[in-house]
Amino acid sequence: MEEKESFFLLNADELKNRLAEAGFEKYRAKQVFDAVYKNKIFNPLEIPAIPKKLKEWLSEHFQFFSAKMAGEKQSGDETKKYLFGLSDGNFIECVLLKAPSEDGGIRKTLCLSTQVGCACACKFCASALRGFVRNLTAEEIISQALPFVEETIDNGKRIRRFEFENIVVMGMGEPLINYTNLMSALKVFNSAEKFAFGARRITVSTCGIADRLEKLPEDGFPYRLAISLHGATDEVRGKIMPINSRFPLARLLGAAEKFSKSCGRMITLEYILIKNVNDSFEQARELAKIAKRLHAHINLIPYNKVPALSWQRSDAGRRAAFARILDEAGASYTLRREKGSEIDAACGQLALKKSLGPQ
Repeated sequence: MEEKESFFLLNADELKNRLAEAGFEKYRAKQVFDAVYKNKIFNPLEIPAIPKKLKEWLSEHFQFFSAKMAGEKQSGDETKKYLFGLSDGNFIECVLLKAPSEDGGIRKTLCLSTQVGCACACKFCASALRGFVRNLTAEEIISQALPFVEETIDNGKRIRRFEFENIVVMGMGEPLINYTNLMSALKVFNSAEKFAFGARRITVSTCGIADRLEKLPEDGFPYRLAISLHGATDEVRGKIMPINSRFPLARLLGAAEKFSKSCGRMITLEYILIKNVNDSFEQARELAKIAKRLHAHINLIPYNKVPALSWQRSDAGRRAAFARILDEAGASYTLRREKGSEIDAACGQLALKKSLGPQ
C-alpha cells in the first residue's frame, strides 16, 4: 500500500500541483486549505463544497492524523492530560492547562511533546525513566493539537477554532534535539496561510542544549524561549540535570544572553522547587542574579511527585520564602500554583504508565 503524504507539510502551491496532477481544478486547493486551516475540519470526507471524488482522493492520498487520542484524565483544577497512541505502538502525551488571564478570563495553553521518552535523563522527570526511544515526526507533533477544536456561534455564524490560545513545547522530550521536526511543525502553526498562531504565542522549552541554543539567533528563531534551569549553581544543577556536565551554567547562560540580546525577547527560567535539593535560600539568591543578568522572568513550579522517584515537593512555606527572596532582590517571577498532581501531570507520567502496563 502506498504511504500517505503528510497534508500539513504541503504549502498551497504544492497542493495545487498535486490536485492538477490528479486531474482536479487548482482552485480547489484554496477550498481545501480554508476548510482545514480556517474551519479546522481535519477529516477530508467532511469538507463541504468539494466533489465527493476529491474528498475520497484526499482521504486516500494524505495523512491528517499521525497520532490518535487514546485516553485522558482531568484534575480538580481542570488541568487535562491526554494520551496519544502512535502507529508503532508507542505513546506520548500532551496537557491542556488553564490559568487566569490578565483580562479576568481564562487562558488555555496546550503543552506538546517532541519525543517518545527523553535522553536528557533529568533526575526528577518521569520521561527520563523510560529513556530515549525516538524523535516524533513533525506530523506527530502537529497531530497532538488537532482534537482540541471547539464550535461556537458568532452573529449567527458557526465558528470552529482551537480551544487553546497558546502553545508550549514543554512535554515529553528535549525539543532542541529534535530541532528539524520541531521547526517544521511550528511553521505549520505559525504560517499565515495555515493556522496563523502568532510567534509570541508559542514557547519552546529546553533543558539547556547550549550548542543548539547558540545558533537560534542565526536561524531567525521567532518564538519565545524557556530554559529548564532547576539549579542556580553547577553543583546543584549537576545533581539533578546530567546535561549540566556537558553544558555548564557558564556556557548555557552565555548562549541565553546572546539569544536575549539578539532576538529582543524575554526568556523564562523554569525552576521546579524540590525539597532539600534546590530550594535553599542561597539558590534563591543565585537564581535572582541569573534572572537579572538575563533580564529573564522566573517561573517557580511546585514539583509534581513521580511515584517511582524519591523527590518531594517543597512545602508551601518554603516556596513562599524562596519567592520573597526573589522579590526582595528585584527579580521578575511567578509562583505557579500546583496543577494536575492527581492526574499524573508531571511530564511523561501518563505515557510511562501506559507503556509499562500494570505494575
